[in-house]
Amino acid sequence: MNDPAPHESPPPARPVYLLAAHPNWRESRVNRRLLAAARGLAGVDSHDLYATYADYAIDVPAEQARLAAAQLLVLVHPVQWYSMPALLKLWLDEVLSYGWAYGTGGTALRGKDLWLVATTGGPESSYHPQSYNRYFFDAFLPPYEQTAALCGMRFLPPLLLHGAHSASEGEVQAHVDVFAERLQSYPRWPELDELEQCPACDVPPTDRPDES
Repeated sequence: MNDPAPHESPPPARPVYLLAAHPNWRESRVNRRLLAAARGLAGVDSHDLYATYADYAIDVPAEQARLAAAQLLVLVHPVQWYSMPALLKLWLDEVLSYGWAYGTGGTALRGKDLWLVATTGGPESSYHPQSYNRYFFDAFLPPYEQTAALCGMRFLPPLLLHGAHSASEGEVQAHVDVFAERLQSYPRWPELDELEQCPACDVPPTDRPDES
């Protein structure tokens, strides 16, 4: 392989903050392998939420500092009741606070990216109007998309593995390999050039009056 010319050197890696949330890692076939793969990559700050905050007492200043230092926030979790695990939802509630992540003065996350990496128990065919989940999986993404938009972040195309309980070893390994490659190559993803910047979602001060 020829060495790249000096002017073709790759751009510097952008820091990544990865939040992995699984209530029971012993039962995880896929997410625990994703977390293990991420821990071996340079530039990725990987965080097991349930190991750190077993008491659900989140250290908000510490989390905001780690998030502020990153360019990409990655949410890794199994889909539970069409949403995220409870501790990850609490993390969003407390860390993405008004005046810091959104609203008046809340600009800490503007220009950053959010990437969802999720698994489902049901196969992709179950997310269909004629099947038991009744909707295509895209119907469950707006809360993630709008969370990113409200914080001034781009919502990147999610990486999903459906039917995680029954996926073959080859399918799981291929998914982990794609995940690791994407983390290593961020932000040099071809599709990012085609993504529009997030819409302005300014919250009027009158919608969040001072409660003091």
